[in-house]
Amino acid sequence: MNKQKRFGIDIDGTVTCQESLLPFINEAFQLQLTLDDITEYELTPFVNVPALEFYQWFKEQEPRIYTESPMAAYAGQVLNEWKENYELFFISARSEALLPVTKQWFDKHDLLYHHIELIGSHDKIASAKKHGIDLFFEDKHDNAVAIAEECRIPVVLFDAPYNRMPTPENVIRVNDWIEAKAWVDRWRQERAE
Repeated sequence: MNKQKRFGIDIDGTVTCQESLLPFINEAFQLQLTLDDITEYELTPFVNVPALEFYQWFKEQEPRIYTESPMAAYAGQVLNEWKENYELFFISARSEALLPVTKQWFDKHDLLYHHIELIGSHDKIASAKKHGIDLFFEDKHDNAVAIAEECRIPVVLFDAPYNRMPTPENVIRVNDWIEAKAWVDRWRQERAE
């Protein structure tokens, strides 16, 4: 029997909706940013404070932001359909100290996980290799490209204004979890033939 495919899944901007941070940023810095305004992953160019001040604010607010982040459309539905057929490994740049908050969010949203790894950096290649990930889901462009190239696996990239740079062939751009599921179904079918 074939072993279950193991999916590596980013959390923020992938499982949580991509607008999650914006209400907090807008409230704290008296802005009116929308997702369309965010044309690069690094947020400091879009706020009206020095980078260090923004970083300190973000570190203080992380637990609240992650507790209150809404789930991306269809993420729960698709991931819960997958839980029996795939191993779901959530690999995030969040720091390890945020594991209790992260697990509480998963429990609150009735989202099953086989493993959660908070690595404290955006470099997910070592984790993907260590866990034998077969397919990765990501929203950060350079992560998606690096994982696809270094691990030689397909990466599903959730489209956003901040990640619209060119991608290699094995980075597949989707608009939502329904499109991601359709792509995964085709990918699985091709391997079964």
